[in-house]
Amino acid sequence: MKNNKELWQSVLAKIQLKTKQPNFRAWFKNTRIIEKNDDTLTISVSNKFSRDYLKKHYTDEILEVIKDIDPKIKKIQYKTERRKEKKENPSFEKVNQISFKDLKNTQETNLNPRYTFEEYVVAPFNDLAHAATWAITKDLGNVYNPLFIYGDVGLGKTHLLQAAGNKIKNQDESKKIKYIPAEKFVSQIVTSIKNHNIEQFKSKIKSLDLLIVDDVHVFAGKDKTQEEFFHIFNSLYENNKQIILSSDRPPSSIPTLEKRLKSRFEGGMMADLGRPDFESRMAILEVKAQSKDIDLNNKILEYIASNIQNSIRKLEGVLNRIKTYQDLHNENLNLNKIKKLLKDLVHSPAKITTKEKILDTVCNFYDIEKEKIFSSSRKKEFSHPRHVAMYLLREELNKSYPAIGEFFRGRDHTTAIYAFKKISKKAEKENQLSEEINLIRQRIYSG
Repeated sequence: MKNNKELWQSVLAKIQLKTKQPNFRAWFKNTRIIEKNDDTLTISVSNKFSRDYLKKHYTDEILEVIKDIDPKIKKIQYKTERRKEKKENPSFEKVNQISFKDLKNTQETNLNPRYTFEEYVVAPFNDLAHAATWAITKDLGNVYNPLFIYGDVGLGKTHLLQAAGNKIKNQDESKKIKYIPAEKFVSQIVTSIKNHNIEQFKSKIKSLDLLIVDDVHVFAGKDKTQEEFFHIFNSLYENNKQIILSSDRPPSSIPTLEKRLKSRFEGGMMADLGRPDFESRMAILEVKAQSKDIDLNNKILEYIASNIQNSIRKLEGVLNRIKTYQDLHNENLNLNKIKKLLKDLVHSPAKITTKEKILDTVCNFYDIEKEKIFSSSRKKEFSHPRHVAMYLLREELNKSYPAIGEFFRGRDHTTAIYAFKKISKKAEKENQLSEEINLIRQRIYSG
C-alpha cells in the first residue's frame, strides 16, 4: 500500500501526461495529500484561488486517475494551507537563491534571475500569454515567432518576458540571450551611430539565439531606430532565432510605427494581458504574501484587492510596505491600521477625471502634441485622436456638445456630434478601435 506522498506522486505523474505543462505547473504546484480517510482524499493547496480552480476543473480528472491506483477513493476535498517553509516537492523544480552563475548570466543577458515561471501567478487574465511564452521555451524559434505581448503597465509583462529568458538559459547555457528595454535599445543605436560602429552593434544583436525587447512602443517616431531594428528583426527571423516583444498596446495602435514593422510584429503570436479580476487579485496577494512571509487575514486581503485594481506592481508594492512596517514595529496589522498605512495608495473607487486629464491621456497615447489635436488639420494622425478625445469627453464626463466644441477652441457643436457618432459606430465594428479606447480609459483612471 502506497503512503500519501507516493500516492500523490503517482497521481501527478498521470495528470501531467494529460495536462498542458503551463497549466500543470500553475495549478498543481505545492499540492500534496494531507489526509486519506475512508473514501475521501484531502488535498492541500496554497490558496483559495487554486482550491476553487482545482475543484471546478480537475476534480473529475483526479478521481478518474486515482480510481486505478486506489479504487476506495470516491471523494476529493481541498484544504488551503499557508506553509511558511516550502515543502520539497520532487515534481517541481526548486527556486534557489541567486548564485554566482546567476550573477554571471545577469551580466551577459541583462536578465533578473528572480523572474521565473515558478513565481508567476497564472490566472484567467494572463493564461494565454503565459502558455504562449512557456511554449517558446520548449521549441525556441519555431513556434510563435515573434511573440508579441501587450497590456497596460504593471500587469506582469516584464516578469513573463524575463522568465522565458531565464528558463531557456537554465536549459542550455550555450544559448545567447539578451533582454533589452526599448529605451536602452534606442540609446545604444544613437551611441553606435555617433561612434560609427552601428554595424558592429547590429552584428552582435544578430548573433543572439533569443532577443527580448521590452516596451517597443518607445520606437514610435524614431525613424532611424525603426530602420535598424527592421534589419535586425529580419536577420534573426530568417535564421529561426526567437524574438519576444512587449508593448503597452497592440502593434496596430502604436503611432508612427512603420507599416513594415507593424506587419512583422503581427506576423507571429499576439497575446494580451488584461486587467486582473477580483479573484485573480486575491490569488496574487495570497501567493505573494506567502512568499514574503506576511500573515494577513482575508478581510485585509479583500480590502487591498478591492482598492488596488489595475496593477499587479502596485499590489506587490503594498505588500512590501506592509512587510517593512511589520519588520520595523514587530507587530501584526489589523484592518484599521492597514487603511491608515495605505491611505496615500488607496483611492476612492469612484471614477473621477477631468477634461484636461482626458486630453493629456489621449495625446500621450497617440504621441502627439496638444497643439496638433487643437489644430484644424484634417490629417488622420491628428483628426483621429481629436475625435477620440471628443468621444471620451461625452462618454466619461457627459459634457454637452457645445461645451466640447468650446473646449476645442470654439469649434461648432456639430463637429462634436459628428466625432461622437463616428467613434461610437466604428468602435462597435472594429475591435482595434474598441481596444484603443479601453486602454485609454484604463490610463485615465489609473493614476
